[in-house]
Amino acid sequence: MDLKRFIESFNRAVNGIISTVKMERNMKIHYLIAVTVLILSLLLNFTKAEFLILIFAISLVLVSELFNTAIEKTVDMITIDYHPYARVIKDISAGAVLIASINSVVVGYLLFFDRLNPFKDIVLQRIKNSPVYLTFVALLIVILVVLGLKSKYHRNKGTHFQGGIVSGHSAVAFLIATIISVLTNNLLVITLSFVLAFLVAESRVEGEIHSTRETVFGAIIGILVGIIIFQLIYK
Repeated sequence: MDLKRFIESFNRAVNGIISTVKMERNMKIHYLIAVTVLILSLLLNFTKAEFLILIFAISLVLVSELFNTAIEKTVDMITIDYHPYARVIKDISAGAVLIASINSVVVGYLLFFDRLNPFKDIVLQRIKNSPVYLTFVALLIVILVVLGLKSKYHRNKGTHFQGGIVSGHSAVAFLIATIISVLTNNLLVITLSFVLAFLVAESRVEGEIHSTRETVFGAIIGILVGIIIFQLIYK
């Protein structure tokens, strides 16, 4: 598979995810809960194993909802008249989502309850020396925010990576530059990081994929997330 076909397949996959978020109310709920849980996880002292379990639980719910939506749309497409098996198929796929959701609730309870009851300020201190974890969560939050905005304001032209109200490339580039500026005192490294971020944003405008306003919007999102997470938590 050449690079062009790989990128096209990747874009189509993302289109499928965003289309599900736009069409399905339950997917919107799962999406908001995922963002909330990821933000909340910043305040807690998760081990690597616990964090992997959390990510798996979130992914399982989202994947189950994607399959459920695909099955429902397929049944609606091929079935004109009422058929008892059509209802059974939809109920079974909905049952898969229910099981995944119950699993996520159990996982969330086991991971969060002891840490939130009672919640102590000392928990914040435990993650202040974990830039790798904070960076990973910051990237996930930026990506989810960008996907959410693209889902709501997509112009129905091209893929969701081609244009939109905000430039995801610009957001990620400026987030990384902001994180680097917090983690190092080397002015040259900081300057080069923001120069590279600017070049990424400029390339999106030069390629006529985004307008200047959209890349600036992306840069603001990336910088704000970086500042909020690293300046307020990592010290």
